[in-house]
Amino acid sequence: MSVFFNSIYKELEPYTPGEQPQDKKYVKLNTNESPFPPAPGVIKAVNESEAMDLRLYSDPELKPLKAQLAETFAMTTDNVFIGNGSDEVLNYAFMAFGEDGIAYPDITYSFYIVIANLNQVESDIKPLNSDFTVDVEAFLGEKNADGSHKGLGKSIVIANPNAPTGIAMSLEDISRICEANKDHVVIIDEAYVDFAEEGTSAVALVPKYENLLVVQTFSKSRSLAGARVGFAIGSAPIIQDLETLRNSNNPYNVNRISMKCAVEALKDNAYFEKNCNTIRENRAYAKAELEKLGFNVLPSQSNFLFAESNKIEGGALYKALKDRGVLVRHFTSPKISNFNRITVGSREEMDILIDTIKVILNEY
Repeated sequence: MSVFFNSIYKELEPYTPGEQPQDKKYVKLNTNESPFPPAPGVIKAVNESEAMDLRLYSDPELKPLKAQLAETFAMTTDNVFIGNGSDEVLNYAFMAFGEDGIAYPDITYSFYIVIANLNQVESDIKPLNSDFTVDVEAFLGEKNADGSHKGLGKSIVIANPNAPTGIAMSLEDISRICEANKDHVVIIDEAYVDFAEEGTSAVALVPKYENLLVVQTFSKSRSLAGARVGFAIGSAPIIQDLETLRNSNNPYNVNRISMKCAVEALKDNAYFEKNCNTIRENRAYAKAELEKLGFNVLPSQSNFLFAESNKIEGGALYKALKDRGVLVRHFTSPKISNFNRITVGSREEMDILIDTIKVILNEY
């Protein structure tokens, strides 16, 4: 750290992304990337894109992608915001709506606390229930005399399905939180919602709640993690707030090729649905196989499993798998240190994982 570094950032602890090791080839089940290539139209778009166009800035209004997202989600372009990955969308949301603080669960996407600290937003952290579900009552605030709730007096962000647990909450519960907190924005981070049961996405609630902002990404279900494109859907005034910040910071935030790829990915709905269904099937298969080995596996609605064994400690299993060429994600937080988060990959990758775990458990 230099002597010139702004003092307000000196205690900042950066987010730790999942490993992207280069030392050898791994079965990579640690960062929730898709095992499938992008849609054929995406690959064609990249191959046929004119390199000469890269000398020009991308469209600062992101019109083609906004139009395609609006069509896909039956919204208007005024309801759509686009970011350089969903993390940028979340950062702008914390900047825009965090003046009174932001509440979120204690076990969730670990970037939230980093973004809050970066933007000097006060965090109100709510413990999960003992079964790792979100404590909905904790996000409603105190009760009024008529039985309604006062709200928390601050904005809220909840990952649904949650990370790293994979557990999803119902639209009914999201509605309750929005109703109770009408004076503040409720951000529902749906990075993994495409792998959940139909009817899980809160996009359906956007027309009903002006204070609801739903954030999604192209990184997982649409196989574009390397393109860095995320988006949000919300009421027009909320979207305009985000646009004000984007245009004050980085108006050319999504490059030409990434935007073109995202448009093509949205167009190929059949390919998207096929891949999501395959992940659901592989998730069920891997969960059943892990449970046969005595693992406790939480009920995931995402493209990963959160699992613990009573035969080997979580950190030890993570290391043993890595030594044998299989990468999973381990967290050191005391409440979840015995768990590992396992990305659901191809059936072949799941079989390698299970076979490797069998070898490790035999050694223990």
